[in-house]
Amino acid sequence: MTAPLRILVSGASGFIGSQLSAVLRSDGHEVIRLVRRAPTSADEQEWDPAAGQLDVALVDSVDAVVNLSGAGLEHLPWTPAYKRQLVSSRLSTTSTIADAIRRSSTPPRTLLNASAVGFYGDRPGETLTEESAPGTGYLADVVRAWERACAPASASTRVVNARTGLVIAKGGALKPLVLTTRFGLGAAIGDGRQHWPWVGLADEARALLHLATASALSGPVNIVGPEQATSREVTTALAQALRRPHLLRLPRFALKAAMGLAAEELLLADQAVVPEALLEEGFVFEETSAAQAVAVAVTRP
Repeated sequence: MTAPLRILVSGASGFIGSQLSAVLRSDGHEVIRLVRRAPTSADEQEWDPAAGQLDVALVDSVDAVVNLSGAGLEHLPWTPAYKRQLVSSRLSTTSTIADAIRRSSTPPRTLLNASAVGFYGDRPGETLTEESAPGTGYLADVVRAWERACAPASASTRVVNARTGLVIAKGGALKPLVLTTRFGLGAAIGDGRQHWPWVGLADEARALLHLATASALSGPVNIVGPEQATSREVTTALAQALRRPHLLRLPRFALKAAMGLAAEELLLADQAVVPEALLEEGFVFEETSAAQAVAVAVTRP
């Protein structure tokens, strides 16, 4: 266990942020939550990322900043307006934090900024590590811009870009699959052979805790489970955990017709991502298979 740190967290009310805040506090760290309204408790501080406003004195006072802010990718449909929000919600928050760190007289030692495996694009037949080149597509472009927005902080602060995959939990991207499977509509997505880079919620929070407080890593870090899984393996595990059938298949054309670009980028992309940096640093995952993570997720209160 490291010495207690004072950590500033944006996006602390999300399902990942809530889990991380609880883990940080249980590890003895002080959490200050950034909110976009008047504070209602002693652990909250107001900011306005749309206007680029964050109190530099607050940044001076913390040991680390964790930025998890960004509009949810699971929100559908991806209209032109929502696509703009997906970009602006990431760039405004990251740029505001990075600029405040740049102006800080006593900058925090770490900026842990959310990122995503969308960086790699659709890459069938490849094993993707942190050293892999960027892919192509809408999300790849978004993530590249998102990570570049951290640059002003890098002169004084260790910057980590946490490239997270599908977080397996009852909330977030898995929620609609849980709902349809409960109603007996468990289905393979496309041909089911595409790799889905997954991680259990508890391991996601543990990895973020490690990167914010105990790690020497910088730059991109893949937060995905240690064992690869195809989308069919994930959806089958979900049906088994819920004791429901898995007899259907959602063809690619139907998904594209219903969801457009979101289907191609989120459900049908093939991304065999491995957590090479974390494993080399000795991080140990508690949930080592997608089936185990799914079973934990559906039984957790």
